[in-house]
Amino acid sequence: MNIRAKIYGGASATEESLLKSKKPKGAKADTLQSVAVPREASRSSNNRGEDRHRLTDERARITHNGRDVDVELINLSGGGAMVAGRFRPLLWDRVELHLGNHGTIECAVRWIREPRVGLEFAHETRLDWPSDQVATVLRHVIERTFPHISFPQSEQPAPRQAVEDPHDEQRAAPRHPLIWNGTLHHDYQSDPVRVRNISSTGAMIETNAKVRVGATPLFELSEAISVSAIVEWAVGDQVGLRFQEPFNVEMLAEARPTVANTSDWTPPTYLGKTVKNDDRWGRADLAELRDQLEGFIRH
Repeated sequence: MNIRAKIYGGASATEESLLKSKKPKGAKADTLQSVAVPREASRSSNNRGEDRHRLTDERARITHNGRDVDVELINLSGGGAMVAGRFRPLLWDRVELHLGNHGTIECAVRWIREPRVGLEFAHETRLDWPSDQVATVLRHVIERTFPHISFPQSEQPAPRQAVEDPHDEQRAAPRHPLIWNGTLHHDYQSDPVRVRNISSTGAMIETNAKVRVGATPLFELSEAISVSAIVEWAVGDQVGLRFQEPFNVEMLAEARPTVANTSDWTPPTYLGKTVKNDDRWGRADLAELRDQLEGFIRH
């Protein structure tokens, strides 16, 4: 380079620039894709579909083999949950997941990748009333909603004895395949919901809508059945409702349920094909339920 020519001018002044321009390194103008971001580790699973169910610092309680265990609630979707904690279940063990008031749901262990455990929710709506009341309501529901499942004509049942059998109240109501659905009217909108469990004081529902804790929605089970409620908690797509007035279980007979699909659980994508979509819930179909109810009510 001729410095003198650059300062005083001359024929060779334009031969080359005083400072060489740097070549761009990394990003190019207006081209975000040109930036290469190195990853410390390769992606080991496809969790894009589960992102909206991912939870942070959520805790829950599991009841397994009669023992309560605090667990981390990693995600919660419509079909189940992923938890991590100090309990060692076996595949298809039954556990109860407690999310809050009115938020107990029966689950089955579908996969185990220590320390994480995958739970599948029970399909049917859980009815938290004494077993005799549940059996009576189930019979009325079948007679009204599924008339093709007929009950044999029978005499009126004998009146109950004054002294009750102490083991009678411990009888579990027959397992049923029925799901109640409804509508939640809240914050100037209405959204369909699935009833996971219901009792005289509250319910746990499932909905894709964002529900505000502290809201006072109207919970509608049919055109004739509506209950005023308060939202006590919301985790993922599960919501806990507290009723402002006691709910009568007999009203459920007026709402039309649907029958659960025995194979509506889909394994998460990150499990690949390692989990079979079989069904071991032992759920009775409507005809079997009719026979069970007949024996239960006569007992």
